[in-house]
Amino acid sequence: MYHKVRPAIDHAIAPEQGVTRGGQPLSYNRAPAPELAPWVAGLYATKVAAPADYTLQCGLFSDAAFLRVQLAGLWEAETAAGRIEAGNAAMFFGPHSRHMPIRVTGSFISVGIAFRPGACTALRGPRIGDHLDRLVPTDVIAMPSDEILARLEPHAEPEEWLLVLEAMVRQRIEAIGAPVPDPVSARFEEISYRDPGMTIADAAIVCGVERRKLERVVNRDFGMAPKQVLRRARALDMASYLRGVADRNEADEMALRYYDESHLIHEFQELFGMSPRQLARTPQPILTLTLEMRQARRLEALHRLEPGQIRPWE
Repeated sequence: MYHKVRPAIDHAIAPEQGVTRGGQPLSYNRAPAPELAPWVAGLYATKVAAPADYTLQCGLFSDAAFLRVQLAGLWEAETAAGRIEAGNAAMFFGPHSRHMPIRVTGSFISVGIAFRPGACTALRGPRIGDHLDRLVPTDVIAMPSDEILARLEPHAEPEEWLLVLEAMVRQRIEAIGAPVPDPVSARFEEISYRDPGMTIADAAIVCGVERRKLERVVNRDFGMAPKQVLRRARALDMASYLRGVADRNEADEMALRYYDESHLIHEFQELFGMSPRQLARTPQPILTLTLEMRQARRLEALHRLEPGQIRPWE
């Protein structure tokens, strides 16, 4: 029944990067430079025009830790540590275990970089589990917020911003001689993209380790238990379809990951705080941008899409 729901659009905002065929907002996002791929999942830049007094109520739900830089707009987030309000700022966002409510007032510019699982460990960053559903200044990952803001010119082109962020990560990798993240985490990330219905016992076999080691590595590098990671991946894939930023050829496969409709509704109420139909029928521009970037990253990781290739929803 959810296959027939057309995702709602917020007509009060105007994304500079354009929209999908279904009218959903797009960001400028791409894969990292090849030498950064073991640590960096992707980068994005979003410029959205809106009336100065218009407040967009939406949310974020990401499976990756992010460095996010707000170059314009006033925003606030409901985090696990309480409400945080800010203007221009560079913040480290831990991955999410559930939907994080976000409000943005006026036009906004957001630039960011998504880290691969285990990257924070390899880059001598914080314990990722301590930052689940939280955000703090980027000083915690040895990239001072003031320095980042000083190097990002608000009137520059999106690709210029992304090159600056890549250069800062590259500098950090070279400065400490960072190792690549644990290959077990990389393999489990692929499982979460390819088959999030897999049992943890089977995932351990695919990863070539004992179940206890898999649980230890995933808890360290994803910030949550393997079962939670896969549950989140199922929900994010289905949400991407409902918001019109997934490969429609995968719709049936995504739906069959749930036992029945009641299972799907229960999972969405738990993770998004709304039903699947509500998620589709309520404008969700910021969430949609996040989901679109993840689906692009996912299809590239599964070698179903080449970097820079036109995406199925475009």
